[in-house]
This record gives sequence, structure tokens and C-alpha cells, in this order.
Amino acid sequence: MHAINTRTGKILATNVKVADTLFTRMKGLLGRKDLPQGEALWIKPCFSVHTFFMKFPIDVLFLDKENQVIAVLSDLKPNRLTKLYPTAFSVLELPTGTIDATDTALGDRIAMK
Repeated sequence: MHAINTRTGKILATNVKVADTLFTRMKGLLGRKDLPQGEALWIKPCFSVHTFFMKFPIDVLFLDKENQVIAVLSDLKPNRLTKLYPTAFSVLELPTGTIDATDTALGDRIAMK
């Protein structure tokens, strides 16, 4: 699956994995050594994330039910916890630098194809 910013037309990821079961949502990116460019993890439902025990920083987009970006966190370092975003439905975790490289901002819509 691809993640595309519909405002800019830029591709955020060409290999989006979905975490939509209790186990896959809890595991997230834990145990991985990195998140290569072009890959992403789409966690749903989700309204907060942590990076405890992770070995690398990530970019994070919180999305509502229409995949509109409601929060943007660039370069979230390991061993951090985000605040709760009660209106979020899902989270897209991306390699650091993806948000800047794709000019993704609040209010953008992300298409998953």
C-alpha cells in the first residue's frame, strides 16, 4: 500500500504495513533496527504512541477518520510518549525526514492506495 499526500501529490511511503490487531498495534516498530525510506506503519485505531525501547527516531502523523492530518510530530526520539489526540483515529509512523521532504502539514489528507 502507498501513502500519498493529496495536497502535494508527494508519496510518503511505498510500503505501508497496517497494524490493526491488538498484537500488531502493541508491537508497532519494536524490535526493528530502523525504518527505511519508503516504509511506514499505519496503526489503527490509535490516538497516542510511544517510542520506548526503540532504537531510532520517527516522524509521526496523527490522522482523523477521513485521514486528515490533525497533528504532526517530526523526529520523535526514542523513549518518548506523545500526548493523547482524542480526535485521532490512526497514526502513520514514517522515517525521520519524511514530513519535511513531502511538505506534509496540518490539514493535509493522506490517501492510502
